[in-house]
Amino acid sequence: MGVPDQLADRMSMAEQHEYLRSRFSRRTMMRGGAVTLGAVVGGAFVPGATARAAVPTRSTAPSAQKVDGRLVAPFGRHLAYGNDARTEMTVSWQVPVAVDKPFIRIGAHPWDLSHRIGAEIRTLYTPAGVGASADHTQYYVHAKLAGLKPGRTYYYGVGHAGFDPAEPHLLGTLGTFTTAPAHKAPFTFTAFGDQGVSYHGLANDALILGQNPAFHLHAGDIAYADPAGAGKTADTGFDARTWDQFLAQTESVAKSVPWMVSYGNHDMEAWYSPNGYGGEEARFTLPDNGPDKKNLPGVYSFVHGNTAVISLDPNDVSFEIPANLGISGGTQTTWFEGQLKKYRAAEDIDFIVVFFHHCAYCTSTAHASEGGVRQEWVPLFEKYQVDLVINGHNHQYERTDVIKGDKVTKKLPIGGTAYPETEGVVYVTAGAAGRSLYAFTAPDSYEGHEHEVDAVASFVNTKDGKVNETVAWSRVRYLDYSFLRVDVTPAPRGHYTTLKVQGIAETGDRIDHFTVARRAK
Repeated sequence: MGVPDQLADRMSMAEQHEYLRSRFSRRTMMRGGAVTLGAVVGGAFVPGATARAAVPTRSTAPSAQKVDGRLVAPFGRHLAYGNDARTEMTVSWQVPVAVDKPFIRIGAHPWDLSHRIGAEIRTLYTPAGVGASADHTQYYVHAKLAGLKPGRTYYYGVGHAGFDPAEPHLLGTLGTFTTAPAHKAPFTFTAFGDQGVSYHGLANDALILGQNPAFHLHAGDIAYADPAGAGKTADTGFDARTWDQFLAQTESVAKSVPWMVSYGNHDMEAWYSPNGYGGEEARFTLPDNGPDKKNLPGVYSFVHGNTAVISLDPNDVSFEIPANLGISGGTQTTWFEGQLKKYRAAEDIDFIVVFFHHCAYCTSTAHASEGGVRQEWVPLFEKYQVDLVINGHNHQYERTDVIKGDKVTKKLPIGGTAYPETEGVVYVTAGAAGRSLYAFTAPDSYEGHEHEVDAVASFVNTKDGKVNETVAWSRVRYLDYSFLRVDVTPAPRGHYTTLKVQGIAETGDRIDHFTVARRAK
């Protein structure tokens, strides 16, 4: 139902998007209406909609008929920091049908939710023939909160006309969140990539909630509504309903922990917009301080305590999966260097953590390493002494030694300490959050089961194709479900402040731990 393979292989994401939209428009106009991305229903915002798409028709747009609001329960709540994590938070959720006047209530106590703030509905319509599902309409709701107090816990409830979370019988639907602190303080965050919908994903979420993280990083390939992951309109397995399952699955964590996402290759859904991210923009509200909100909505940064976190979009530099290759025209890399320079010079920031999907260094037999990342960003990681790089893409856990100039500068055994100011960068692939696992060429080697191998056969994806390489930097390998826990401990000026990084298996066992240390400013 998508672009023929012989055409798709030669077309960019934007060209495929236009081809598919025009194809569906021609076909449905013969039935008396034009298929559109969505429709304005009750003042809803529709990503990517054009002026001619704003008037719904019976055969092509979601029904405007309302269900009694008392019968409609919100679900899939997920949080995200705003540009200032100390004072801004976005609460997002989903409703199964159209509702009137959505809102959020917020207060310092569950019995005091007097602040009521209107919310924005974004309606996402997927017509029959786009992927595997029939006509499917999704209603995503977002409330952006500003003027919050740093380091404060708030209670909130989401609702709409007929469903008021402040009513006594609905108090059980309330959630909480905590803003970032105004000053340096100890905290924990968690991270993984490639979760999707599965029992393993549920198990990892349950364990993550028990870590009490301040925030969680999801390094791309979020729900796998597009299981093919090539960024092509010919990806016929696409099913928008997968997102309904995913947001319901992650709500146990994401309703109270900011769930900060970056975008991977499976997150390029070609139907919705030329860059493939129109669906993501309906579902998520992320910080908008990146270089190009139109083309790169998943590129942003935020600060929590003494740590700056930067999300990148490697689809822009990927030789392996080139659907969006070069989409930023170099602006992402320029912006990234500016952020690194700013944060490294800031007196109140010690650590810089960068997360994104495609791996800079990995020995998986599936995707291995991305040459575009090595070419564009690794020199910047090293120049500005990035403290930790977190990737997904490969469905396993792998951690490198300390690397600089593509070479090991220091072996980093389990329990070891890295000093990025003088030694280099440590890279962690944490892509075993829930999807089916990949494989290594070398045996597993993890805490309690070490099997050191100093020469591992692998490859790197380059602009000319796969290039084989034998590497010495693969220090820890674990082929089962897992995630990262990172404990950040500030220190007085001149003393060593630390990132204590642990790989945690789905069983709860620790499979790796190491420390990143630098002198506090």
